[in-house]
Amino acid sequence: MPSYKELLAQRESLERQIEEAKSREYAEVLNEIKQKMADYGITLQELAGGRSAKGAKAARSRSGVAPKYRDPESGSTWSGRGKPPKWIAGQDRDNFLIGK
Repeated sequence: MPSYKELLAQRESLERQIEEAKSREYAEVLNEIKQKMADYGITLQELAGGRSAKGAKAARSRSGVAPKYRDPESGSTWSGRGKPPKWIAGQDRDNFLIGK
């Protein structure tokens, strides 16, 4: 049975071999990836998870929510979503309803 020091030396040797193999294979893998990207027209944006110009659905635009409340003094409006503006915070919202 090998001693502790012998096993440590074997581990160091194996770690060096692993790093050497990884370095040799890295260039091959990188070239293979570049070639496939060129063959299939893959962009870096697509790899990063972005949409491509071809074949992707058009991005849907978000339509705004219709305002539900209006400040009678300034004319500012608020949809009722998110943090309430200062002009309505802490007040009865029924007094500011649009169409009332």
